[in-house]
Amino acid sequence: MKDVIKKEQIIRHSIETVWKAITNQEEISTWFIKADFKAEQGYKYTFTAPKEQNCPQITGVVKKATPYTLIYTWVVANTDIETTVKWQLEKVEEGTKLYLEHSGISNYKGETAVAMFNSFNEGWDNCISGLLNYVKKTMHAG
Repeated sequence: MKDVIKKEQIIRHSIETVWKAITNQEEISTWFIKADFKAEQGYKYTFTAPKEQNCPQITGVVKKATPYTLIYTWVVANTDIETTVKWQLEKVEEGTKLYLEHSGISNYKGETAVAMFNSFNEGWDNCISGLLNYVKKTMHAG
């Protein structure tokens, strides 16, 4: 079973714009789900989706928040399984290269690990798509 989900995406906007979108509570709440989040080491965050999205609450702790690297734990409600999410941004000629890594999924046992891997993998695709749409709209809303 694969234990790590990896995503890469070129975003044709500045690294500062993308960084703010993934670290600012108000912006995360716009393109992802409602966030109580601060990009500060040790901050205990909560992501809460509306009930109609049928998505469990996510909690965790920010482990690292330095310019263009953000790492936090990820715990799905009603489980005690901790995984890790890592975002890294790199300035490139086209704009920003986003790297996303979600690891530790084998901390879930058996078939649950496979189901969670598939769910997270699809979820991160949707998340990155939402981020891209948000950054496009924000930058052209002017």
